[in-house]
Amino acid sequence: MSESPDAIMIYIPLMKDLGMNWNEIKHTPRHELLALCSAMYEHNAYHSMDGYSAEDVSEMAKKKPEIRSQYNHYMETKRKYDSMMGIKKKVGFGSIK
Repeated sequence: MSESPDAIMIYIPLMKDLGMNWNEIKHTPRHELLALCSAMYEHNAYHSMDGYSAEDVSEMAKKKPEIRSQYNHYMETKRKYDSMMGIKKKVGFGSIK
């Protein structure tokens, strides 16, 4: 089992991030374990760059260009779930005087 991809990709994340114990994992159907891992991945992507503005990302991307693709994935995920929940983007009028 130590070289099994299941240990790395399913069991350890469920134990570490969701607090499941080995007994709970053994008694949960595999399709439910995979669904939990998928939901955890989506949740992490949805909140991965909370608090950063596009300007912040532009500054950080000067030193680490891969941040831009991470931010794009974050924005895609955020738009997807915000749309599903009916959350509208707030439009500000701060530049109007």
